[in-house]
Amino acid sequence: MADPDHRGGIAVDRAGAVRDNAAMGTSSAGSHRTVTINRAPVLTLWAAVVAERLGYDRDEAVTLGRAVAGLNAASKARALGIAKASGKPAAEKQARAAKAGTPVAVELCNRMVPAVKTPDGLRATSDGRPTAPASVHQYLEKNFGEALADVRAAMAALARSLDKDELAATAFSLYEAFRPSVPRGTRGWGAKGVLDLAKIRDLAARGRGRG
Repeated sequence: MADPDHRGGIAVDRAGAVRDNAAMGTSSAGSHRTVTINRAPVLTLWAAVVAERLGYDRDEAVTLGRAVAGLNAASKARALGIAKASGKPAAEKQARAAKAGTPVAVELCNRMVPAVKTPDGLRATSDGRPTAPASVHQYLEKNFGEALADVRAAMAALARSLDKDELAATAFSLYEAFRPSVPRGTRGWGAKGVLDLAKIRDLAARGRGRG
């Protein structure tokens, strides 16, 4: 790919092809091979795909995925010593959640996700408020751009390659096996790396091979 220049924050290659927020490599068949992206949207999408495989509908799943990524980021920030003070007291968050619906906790990707049962289905909560699925869909579309469908398909194939119990037990370790590589420590906070879809597809092939 030609070296990009930048116009208004959007990367444009020398031939004039616009590339959105994620830098993407494609095969000759047009399917995406790599995406340059930070880890948070990758974990959001993977956790959502896992949740969907475990039986949640897509809107429920994306809110759970977003919460997993948020909890993971908060834990990492504390470990790096860059965590910000919590916004609302726990009692206030719980009171908000109780007003929104029946509070529940969902175990996903090694995290206990706070959620509520609403008339529209299960929703993960943030500061006691149910997360809107539309906001997560927009977040994923913004970060993955044209690659979203290909990345979701590769992740879904990996999720389907394992039975549900094994997937639930190994989901986070699988993420660690394919997540983008970034520098260690604070230098890697928010940094972008390369998500290689071949790694995800290889893991799926291994899972099917054990079946």
